[in-house]
Amino acid sequence: MNRTELREQIFQLLFRVEFNSKEEMMEQEELFTTEGDLEFSKSDADYIRDKYEKIADKLEEIDKAINEKAVGWETSRMAKVDLTIIRLAVYEIKFDETVPTGVAINEAVELAKKFGQDGSPAFVNGVLAKFAQ
Repeated sequence: MNRTELREQIFQLLFRVEFNSKEEMMEQEELFTTEGDLEFSKSDADYIRDKYEKIADKLEEIDKAINEKAVGWETSRMAKVDLTIIRLAVYEIKFDETVPTGVAINEAVELAKKFGQDGSPAFVNGVLAKFAQ
C-alpha cells in the first residue's frame, strides 16, 4: 500500500475511537487488521497499528490543540468524521517529522472529500490552516 492508502486505513481505525472504549480498541485493532475487508501485509498492518497507537496515546494533547486553534468550535461539536481527519492531520503536523505540513493538510482534505459531508473539505482545511501558521 502507498502512504495515502495507509493513511486512509489509519483514519478508519482511528474513527472507531468514537464508538469504543479504550479497552475495546485493542480488540478493534486486531479485528481491523486481520478480519476486515482488506488483506494487509504484515508490514502494512504493523504500520497501521503503530501509527494508530501513537495517535491514540496523544489524543488528549491533540484535542487540546484543536480546541485552542479552532476558534468557535469545540471538538465535542465537530462531526466525528471531520474530527477524526483533523486528529490524524494534527498528529502528523505536530509529531510526525516524516510528513510535511502541506502534505498532511492536503491528504486530510482528500479524506474529507471522500468520507465527509459537502462542507467537510473546507472546514478541515480551515482548521488545519491554523496549524500551518
